[in-house]
Amino acid sequence: MLESLNNVKNVFKLKEIREKLLYTFLMMIVIRLGSQLPVPGVDRTYFSNWFAAQTGDAFSFVDAFTGGSFLNMSILALNITPYITSSIIIQLLTIAIPKLEEMQREGEEGRKLLVSITRYVTVALALMEGAAMAIGFGRQGLLEDYNAINIIMVICTLTAGSAFLMWVGEQITEKGVGNGISIVLAINIISRMPQDIASLFTQFVFGKTIAIGVVAAVIIIAIIVAMVVLVILLNDAERRIPVQYAQKIQGRRLVGGANSVIPLKVNTAGVMPIIFASSIMEFPVIISTLAGYKGTGVWSEVLRYLSSSYWCNPSQIKYTLGLLVYIAMLIFFAYFYTSITFNPLEIADNLKKRGGFIPGIRPGKPTSDYLNRILNYIIFIGACGLTIVGILPFIFRGVFNASVSFGGTSLIIVVSVVLETIKQIESMMMVRNYKGFLND
Repeated sequence: MLESLNNVKNVFKLKEIREKLLYTFLMMIVIRLGSQLPVPGVDRTYFSNWFAAQTGDAFSFVDAFTGGSFLNMSILALNITPYITSSIIIQLLTIAIPKLEEMQREGEEGRKLLVSITRYVTVALALMEGAAMAIGFGRQGLLEDYNAINIIMVICTLTAGSAFLMWVGEQITEKGVGNGISIVLAINIISRMPQDIASLFTQFVFGKTIAIGVVAAVIIIAIIVAMVVLVILLNDAERRIPVQYAQKIQGRRLVGGANSVIPLKVNTAGVMPIIFASSIMEFPVIISTLAGYKGTGVWSEVLRYLSSSYWCNPSQIKYTLGLLVYIAMLIFFAYFYTSITFNPLEIADNLKKRGGFIPGIRPGKPTSDYLNRILNYIIFIGACGLTIVGILPFIFRGVFNASVSFGGTSLIIVVSVVLETIKQIESMMMVRNYKGFLND
């Protein structure tokens, strides 16, 4: 404990790290202030009433990612969701478009070009989303005066807010502690957690007898802690494949012969499978809601199967079939996303070129096949862990009506960002011969 306190003191002793932390903190304040500034010409009461009337939780997911900006209809209502969407689109397009794949392999210059393309796509998506909200909701009463000037003003404001947050994220990466976009997203999610935890305690603890209240409080805390621990294990767990490099003569020296490892993360795809699966399941629900669909036919039944708010409800157990579809999609995307971000054949070729080999495995294709085989095992383990984290909130919501805006996706994002930020600060300290937080 004393050593941890000394490590914290060491962080603030270093002027450079102190300035980076202060800059990041000030940007966080700017983000939260922006989340409270209303869009000009918008009737916020209408939107609050509309949001409260929604039976599904698709928009709650969006509101959690925007830190309440969406519900407040603030200038940051779109937040960084267009940037996240554009990043995913560009990443997927690198598989289909050889030119983008070539840029990805060109190093720093190629990376800068991809970042520029991502920015343009972000602005285009923000314009489309802003137009959909201004026109769609505007017709229903969102705008105080529904006319062309107000529509254009709302579109420009929402687009500018999204572009501003993208810039803030990049500034935190450059001048702060790094991982700017991830930190912006994590701050948005964290800002909603106290309200959600307070609502849980109000629902299950306050107003109950002492015995029931204490038991309920212990269970709530235990579940949250267990989920956080599971997410940490998923984030850090890895399978290390030993690699040995052959010795060779270079000039008059004998080089090589070193041992190394290939770290294969158990949760190779991170939070992306949950984001992909959730987005696909919620997309028809969001579109139907925005279109004002209130039918009672077959399509209405389909939407109930897709909406997570109906899952695991004992009185409507048939809709839990949608949860099974969600789990299948989550496992599929765990394999799919890993296949497009991790190339065993390329690693096997690089090892062969550098004179490296896995003990007991021949270089080349046998090495690639071996890595594929190991990868398939650990991806399944990671997907099972993601499934547990992802569906627990749905189970508690359906069975106990414990509705919170943060779920498995939010916890994975927050814990991953916190751990990555600690590692970033630790690496800065190690450069200056200070012990980091994670050292024994």
